[in-house]
Amino acid sequence: MAKPPVRVDLALHPDVLLDDRALRAAAVNEARVRDADVRAVRVIRRAIDARRGRVLVQTLVELDFEAPKDQPVLPLDLPTLDGAPPVVIVGAGPAGLFAAWALARHGVRSVIVERGKSVRPRRRDLAALTQRGALNPESNYCFGEGGAGTFSDGKLYTRSSKRGDVEAVLRAFVAYGANPDILVDARPHIGTNKLPGVVTAMREHLESAGVEVLFETRVDAIATAGGRATGVVLSDGRVLEARAVIVAPGHSARDVQRFVADAGARVTFKSFAIGVRVEHAQSFVDRLQFGPLAGHPVLGAASYRIVERACGTGIFSFCMCPGGFVAPAATEPGGQVVNGWSPSKRNGKFANSGFVTEIGPTQLAAFGLDPEDPFAGVELQRRIERRAYEAGGGDYVAPAQRIADFVERRASSSLPATSYPRPVASARLDDVLESLAEPLRQALLQIDRKMRGYARGDAVALGVESRTSSPVRMERDRETLESVGLAGLYPCGEGAGFAGGIMSAALDGIRVADAIARR
Repeated sequence: MAKPPVRVDLALHPDVLLDDRALRAAAVNEARVRDADVRAVRVIRRAIDARRGRVLVQTLVELDFEAPKDQPVLPLDLPTLDGAPPVVIVGAGPAGLFAAWALARHGVRSVIVERGKSVRPRRRDLAALTQRGALNPESNYCFGEGGAGTFSDGKLYTRSSKRGDVEAVLRAFVAYGANPDILVDARPHIGTNKLPGVVTAMREHLESAGVEVLFETRVDAIATAGGRATGVVLSDGRVLEARAVIVAPGHSARDVQRFVADAGARVTFKSFAIGVRVEHAQSFVDRLQFGPLAGHPVLGAASYRIVERACGTGIFSFCMCPGGFVAPAATEPGGQVVNGWSPSKRNGKFANSGFVTEIGPTQLAAFGLDPEDPFAGVELQRRIERRAYEAGGGDYVAPAQRIADFVERRASSSLPATSYPRPVASARLDDVLESLAEPLRQALLQIDRKMRGYARGDAVALGVESRTSSPVRMERDRETLESVGLAGLYPCGEGAGFAGGIMSAALDGIRVADAIARR
């Protein structure tokens, strides 16, 4: 009878991961088996642990006692779909694409309607924004094939294992061209230079099975009859009829959130966060996290995660991008927004991260907004973004301030080099953020005591990081996942308030598709 594989957890010095013999010896010793009996040693999972003043790689290793078999990626064969699409999906982000993928596996045909462009022409619109400050409101960092994640990093982390089959989504990404390392790394990351190709391959496969994808096609309303969603109304007046409508718009599709509410679906305010994007030299972050091991090939570019409490509210880092770049992420003329991304190698000179404070009813009230208004958070975003645009002088120039000057409440007489592709302009970020500045300032002082130099030197803050998540939630039934207030409508993903990144959005898309297929 074949002996089953054995798995062991190891805490290893990074050097061990560079030496196959040393790794094998450590695994065999921990498993207490004979080396001669082991046919193969495979790393299943790895995560860097830089706590307690030493750097180790927590490694899950599997020892095989039989000839190893390659573990296949998720089978990608889809049935041939025909007939009129019974499901319309609004949005071609990860939630929409994976909803279509899961429906196809159930034999259900769908049509995806996306206001933005496919990957290749979308690149030209991003170049126009970064080079000339020319914003296309329908095709930008947030709108287009693959959603906001396509050109904003490709991080695949999720903090919840209850959302669905994470492994299945990772294997699907690998099957469409992602590096198999994402199956091993504890914090998997495809990279902005790789993700567009993966997204395109997935969409082309869906189309080959019979899924229809309409780019540069904006939905302006939900078609209804008898208190039920019956399809969508396009900007040219056409109506696409359907037995079910999935709304998966992404966190920045404010018009979609509004017309969903107008159709009768229940929409409520959801807490979110606003702040700045902070940038440091990557070498500083490496030394801070890894000490003498900074630059080790196994460790790569260091990251961090910060959670603080100041002025009675939570402050945290968001979408940390090692070796990354700050990007202009506006979707509306006259509003300045920044985001961050990293290439797959994470080899840029800078590290950037969102640094944001929670926005709840108390913060809304401080700005004179009604917490009972489901769109009060959207209004606050717009106010802050317009102030940031004015502070930068227009053309999506980023208002910026050295962190040391922000902490000391003074203007920056000079600014260091940054990764932002548009110009930056010295500005008092207090004037942009108003009452939101003080909790950020106090949290920075607290952090600097723990992470020496974090708020000093050439560290800089750029404004504003306002699209951390959707400020509204489209309420849905816990069991059927159908909209509360409008039968036949299925809110899905980040823009509906049920996800927070590529992975969780993809999982929610699958979950909604499964719910529709069951009915």
